[in-house]
Amino acid sequence: MLLLACAWAQAEGPASGSAAITQLLVQRVDGELELSAEVQFELSAQVEDALHKGIPMFFVAEADIVRERWYWTDKTVASATRHMRLAYQPLTRRWRLNVGARPIETSGLGVTLAQTFESLPEALASVQRFGRWPIARAADIPTDTPHLLRFRFGLDVSQLPRPFQIGAVGQSEWSIAASASVKLPAEGAK
Repeated sequence: MLLLACAWAQAEGPASGSAAITQLLVQRVDGELELSAEVQFELSAQVEDALHKGIPMFFVAEADIVRERWYWTDKTVASATRHMRLAYQPLTRRWRLNVGARPIETSGLGVTLAQTFESLPEALASVQRFGRWPIARAADIPTDTPHLLRFRFGLDVSQLPRPFQIGAVGQSEWSIAASASVKLPAEGAK
């Protein structure tokens, strides 16, 4: 196991609706590049109210590994996306979290990992933590040059029902987003 990059950000409790990436770790394990991260955020009253009324919320995490180039735009070497759908099930009074690599549709959930939770804080803790998420094959990332990992996390309002999309435009209560970058050094560099 080779630790490539590690970043910790000290964050005081995030304000309602805002998000902060408090930990970001990239390591090479068994031929894979794995990302571990922690995102801190609190739901606004409007988002939490919509969740309790049965409206699912969609979160998206994206990780891009790019090679910086001074003579042209940065070249994306690898990219990974994780889509999460958090919904309250009133019949069972449980929270359901679906996680997949593609956008999760309500007509058919497709291939997703599903978990159920007793409470909203338990479900949100699972949304906020990324543990050993494989984002690329190590063989696809050249080790002779440094690279940059760009990690983004946010609430995807484009997947909400149309009335919520219209109402969320320009409203800070519906804005949950965070991003961070970490330099991945070239092998042999210190």
